[in-house]
This record gives sequence, C-alpha cells and structure tokens, in this order.
Amino acid sequence: MAREQLQVLSALDSAKTQLYHFTAIVIAGMGFFTDAYDLFAISLVTKLLGRIYYHVEGSPKPGTLPPSVNSSVTGVALVGTLCGQLFFGWLGDKMGRKKVYGMTLALMVVCSFASGLSFGNEAKGVMATLCFFRFWLGFGIGGDYPLSATIMSEYANKKTRGAFIAAVFAMQGFGILASGVVALIVSASFDHAFNEPSYATNPVLSTAPQSDYIWRIILMFGAIPAALTYYWRMKMPETARYTALVAKNAKQAAQDMAKVLQVEIEAEEHKVEKIAADKSNSFGLFSREFLRRHGLHGLHLLGTTSTWFLLDIAFYSQNLFQKDVFTAIGWIPAAAKMSATGEYCPWLLVHRSFHRHHWPFRDPAHGILFHDLMTVFMFALAIPYHHWTLHENRLGFVIMYSLTFFFANFGPNATTFVVPAEIFPARLRSTCHGISAAAGKAGAIVGAYGFLYASQSTDPHKTDKGYPTGIGIRYSLVVLGIINFLGMAFTFLVPEPNGRSLEELSGENEEAEPTGVSVAPA
Repeated sequence: MAREQLQVLSALDSAKTQLYHFTAIVIAGMGFFTDAYDLFAISLVTKLLGRIYYHVEGSPKPGTLPPSVNSSVTGVALVGTLCGQLFFGWLGDKMGRKKVYGMTLALMVVCSFASGLSFGNEAKGVMATLCFFRFWLGFGIGGDYPLSATIMSEYANKKTRGAFIAAVFAMQGFGILASGVVALIVSASFDHAFNEPSYATNPVLSTAPQSDYIWRIILMFGAIPAALTYYWRMKMPETARYTALVAKNAKQAAQDMAKVLQVEIEAEEHKVEKIAADKSNSFGLFSREFLRRHGLHGLHLLGTTSTWFLLDIAFYSQNLFQKDVFTAIGWIPAAAKMSATGEYCPWLLVHRSFHRHHWPFRDPAHGILFHDLMTVFMFALAIPYHHWTLHENRLGFVIMYSLTFFFANFGPNATTFVVPAEIFPARLRSTCHGISAAAGKAGAIVGAYGFLYASQSTDPHKTDKGYPTGIGIRYSLVVLGIINFLGMAFTFLVPEPNGRSLEELSGENEEAEPTGVSVAPA
C-alpha cells in the first residue's frame, strides 16, 4: 500500500517549469560539457604528439604515436573515469550529492590544467606525466556522471524529468563540438609556424618549435568552464530527496526547497520518522530484496549496465578513431600527406551536424528503434565496404557513417544516461548510476583499446589512389553492428519511468506488508 508522499517531494514532482530548473541544467550541464571536452580533446592531438615526439627517421611509422602509446594516452582517462564513477557514485550516496559534486569539479580543474603542463621534452617523460594527470582527470570526470544525473533527476518534476536529465547530457555534444572549435582556433593561431622552410621540407620528420604549445593549450582549456561553474555549483542546496529520505532531516529539506520553489512547505518530521522506522526500505545493494524489487533477480540493473556497455563500445570506437576510418576510404589524406592542423576539418564537419541532438526518448520502443537503425547502417557500411572506398562513393560513406552518430545520440546514448537516475531508490541512486556508467566506460575502454588495433589492420594491397583498403575497419564495422543488435535486445530489461515519481519507481513510498518480518540491510 502506498503511503502519503512527503509534501516537499510532492511539490517538486508537481512544480511547473521555472528558473531553478534551467539553473540546475546549466550548472550540472557545464560539468558534463567539461567532461566531454576533456575526454574527446585528446583524440584531436594524438597525431600532433606523434609528430613532435616520435619523428625518428627509420621507425616503422615516423611521425605517429606507437599503437601502445596511442592506446595508453587515449584510454587512460577512460580507466580513470570508470574508477571515478564507481567511487564517487558510492560516495554521493554516503556523503550527499552536493559535497561530492564539489570534489569532482575541483579535481577536474586541477588535472585539466596539469595535463597541459606535462613535464620534459622527451617522449617518455611527457607521455608518462600526461597519462598520470589524465587518469586523475578521468577520475574526477567519472564522479560527474552519477552526480549530475542524480541531482537533476531529484530536482526535476516528474512530467519533464527525462527531458531535463537529457538536457544535461546534451551538453556532451557541445563539449565535443567545443573541443573541435578550440583545436581549429588554436591551430590557426600557430599556422604561420608550419609555413617555415624547415617544416615545409619534411612535415613528418620535422616540426615547428611552436607546435608543442598547440596540444598543451587545447588540453588546458578544459579547466576554464569547470572553474567558472565551481562557485554556482557550491551554492546549490542539497537535493530534498537526499536530505529527507537518506539524511532523514525533514526540516532542512523543507527549508531548502521552500527557497528554491518560493513556496511554504511543511517539514512533516513525523512522516520522515515513519519512513526511517520502516525497515522494508533499508535493504542494501545486491541484497535479496533489492534483486526482488528491481526486475526479478536485478534485471533492471542488468539492463542499465548492459545497454550502456554495448553502446559505448560502438560509440567511443567510432568517435576516437574516425580519422582512421576517413583515411582508409581516402576521404582525407594519410598522416604523412596532411598538415598537422588539417586533420581537424573533416572531424568538425561530422560533429557540427550530428553531435548536438539528445532527445528525451526513454522507453524500450525508442531504444529498440534507434539501436535497430544503428545496426542497419553499420552493416550497410561494412558489407559493401570496397564499394564505398571508390572515389565517387566516398561522400555516401561519410553521410551514412555520420547517421550512425545521429541515431546513437537521438536514442540510446541519451537513454542510457537518463534511466539509471530514475528507477533506483534515493540511498542507492548515485551508486547504481555510477555502476551503470562504469559499465559504459568499460565498453569505451574495449572500443578505445581493442578497435585501435583492429582499425589499424589493413590489407597489404593498395587501392589505385595509394590508400589502404582498411580490411580491419571493415570487420570492425561488422562487429559493431552485432554489438548494436545485442544492445537492442537488452533494452527490453529497462522499465518505462515516464510520468511516474521517483518514489513510485523505486517503491520507496510503499508501506511494509503487515507480516511482522522486517528486511535487514545487506
């Protein structure tokens, strides 16, 4: 039987969209903007790093990072992010959303700046310190995932909750776009250096001295948006759901939300005491009661983790190595034939059009639809792969390849972020979102490390234009199509949260059955 909802939570659920909603979106969203900028900016500077620090003549691929170094520089932040998602997700349920939110942001500011100050001018020293700082940068970024989603879900009303959480996640697209724009601006600012005679003679085995500033400035810029939002993030009050349902402080929750909503709210301490006394809602993570309540044997958590894991294998491998895909089909020149700054333009072309769209489609039907479309386009690219490498067909390949990004962002890339923040109880919400997000980053690591080697595996035979045929990329696209199909299947495990309060979804407003048996925490 459902108990009467706390007035402070009912007020949040039924509140009309007002200024504080948009303030929360901007504050939480700017953190996510920074997350995306920092994670994706590294893929824009790896080729420049290779030109600066690995230009030894006679090496197998002079002017490029060795695969082991490339995968480490690209993937180490993802490893840190996974660890941060698990740790800060758990800590957000123990210490509160607001306190931990400040910790993650401070860590992001310091490590973003330090990434551009990687020490020395020898390859080993620079790469080692860059990887060190990017791990801890990723650790801070990881905490931002569960906390941003949880805070927004607990502030929003139940009618537009999905749209508001998706709006926070949409800032990822702007962060990715900003990384490309900053890279173009910074590179253009130093463009005169690449016209010097010493560089023009052999652009692979020589670099202008100023080129070392480019990658450092691009990475350090990520500290700016994070630093600008720190003050406003610390001014946000703790969410009422954490204060009332986890900290059990009804008076503080009512005071905080009365200021936010600008209405009078009764503290209702007797109701909070009754909730605290109800041991049926004190079960722990992975306890028998948790598994029973959340989809029979915990299928809800399996659904949120598996779909995110599978999606990010495809999403990150495409994002981080799309330059290799475009090179393989001859859309852009190989590294040895291209200026150090020219590689940014085709990347920006794709992201400018297709990385800004995140919509609040959250039910299984939409997840199935967009996973299905991603699968279709992957196979349509992979099966007739050699057809697309012909010069007259390359534009069609680029359009279809871009559409896979569009459908990823239009559906599953947003839903995987939204749903875990809605369906779990308040005292486990941040933890469960962190676990789900960490599963996604595990998929991203598979994409970053595994598909790096696969995409670099090419047929020794060359096309008539001298570009590799990219057999490794073809089979990578086949595997990604299969992965998208599996993601579609696991979408069936996720419940529909639309139009229901967080307490309804988690069962927190249900009174214990009068059996006389209480459920002890795990």
